[in-house]
Amino acid sequence: MSKHLTLSDRAIIEKYLAQDMPFSYIAKRLHRSPSAISREVKNHRCFVNGYRYSDNPCINYRSCIRRNLCDQESIYSCHHRCKNCTEFNCNELCSQFVSFNCEALSKPPYVCTGCPDEKKCKRNHAYYTAHRAHAEYSKQLHDARAGIRTSPERLMELNDLLMPLVNKGQSINHIFASHGKEIGLSEKTIYNYIDQHAFHIRNIDLPKKVRYRQRQNRPHEVLMKMDYKCRQGRTYTDFTSYMEQNPKLSIVEMDTVIGARGSGNVLMTMLFRNTNFMLIFLLPDKSQASVNAVFDKLTLLLGLDLFRKLFPVILTDNGTEFKGVHNLEFTENGARRTRIFYCDPQASWQKGRIEKNHVLIRQILPKGTKFSTLSDESVHLITEHINSVTRELFENQTPFDLMSQKDEYKKLLDTLGLQPIPINEVCLKPALLKRK
Repeated sequence: MSKHLTLSDRAIIEKYLAQDMPFSYIAKRLHRSPSAISREVKNHRCFVNGYRYSDNPCINYRSCIRRNLCDQESIYSCHHRCKNCTEFNCNELCSQFVSFNCEALSKPPYVCTGCPDEKKCKRNHAYYTAHRAHAEYSKQLHDARAGIRTSPERLMELNDLLMPLVNKGQSINHIFASHGKEIGLSEKTIYNYIDQHAFHIRNIDLPKKVRYRQRQNRPHEVLMKMDYKCRQGRTYTDFTSYMEQNPKLSIVEMDTVIGARGSGNVLMTMLFRNTNFMLIFLLPDKSQASVNAVFDKLTLLLGLDLFRKLFPVILTDNGTEFKGVHNLEFTENGARRTRIFYCDPQASWQKGRIEKNHVLIRQILPKGTKFSTLSDESVHLITEHINSVTRELFENQTPFDLMSQKDEYKKLLDTLGLQPIPINEVCLKPALLKRK
């Protein structure tokens, strides 16, 4: 049961007050304490003035003609009535003063509903109305939750903590993974403070805080048909069928990232779905031979058995660089090392993990960047920083953390010489390569 009274609860209170029921009876019907009902009525009742003609709270104000209540001797006698006096408060001097405020309203039920003298009483009246009470409480609740309730000194401390990390391209979720206890607030609160300009950070500084365009659900018939020989037996439908028969096999997604036109070099990426760990390789061009060279190099470094364990199933798109399927699936000696499957045309969402990870690459290498200046050392550094980012999907563990849980993955990291970056030193900005 919610601790907040609903509009229906308040309607029941209004109904039983009209029937002159005690708070204990109402509380039992709503499964609340009598004190909770008492506070609700007292805090949200509305007052209606009786026959008031001025700000003077005396009920006899209109008919009062009394003079000289103050008994002040003066050369000139006072010709004004005491109720109009601006020097003394006649209510404090007059023995016939009767307040508009009824004493009965200071006792339960705190309202005039059910009072036998309600219609002829000239004093202020108090009533409880469900809709008015609910609207007033909702406004109080909204005001209590709105605004910034952190001191300016504390905001400056948080700004000094967050600003350098955000400038490195770290997300708020990544920062909370290492500084959550130090911050002492929720991620939602930090985002709200950024929206309210409490820090020097702006939404444009947060790479993940964007609005995605709503996807269009295109019918399957509209998609372009591709009948390449390499796709025979390797379509996405074949992929789902194969994984249903072999659910324990790990899946690797594969794709390429290109730079500015004419820059030559291309990045080939391979992502392990179960850990979100992404390998990045620098290719001299976007050709089948360059992709085959990466497969042959990995097979040579890892050994055929380990390669089969790490890359049993690979899902990729229909790029021309991946069409040499026989050379990818088999070694020069004819031994099978993996199985290649292709996504449907214009359906990049079928390998969404790697597409989303490409966003991290683009933070370091924005579109239009020439890859001709990249070296293997630069790509190695990019790989380490990207895989050191915490992932909310895996309870704020980094891909490096997940890879260290299995021996075959550890061997892969050792073979390629990949090491995690300390969480506070992770940088996802172009400045990463400039300071190298």
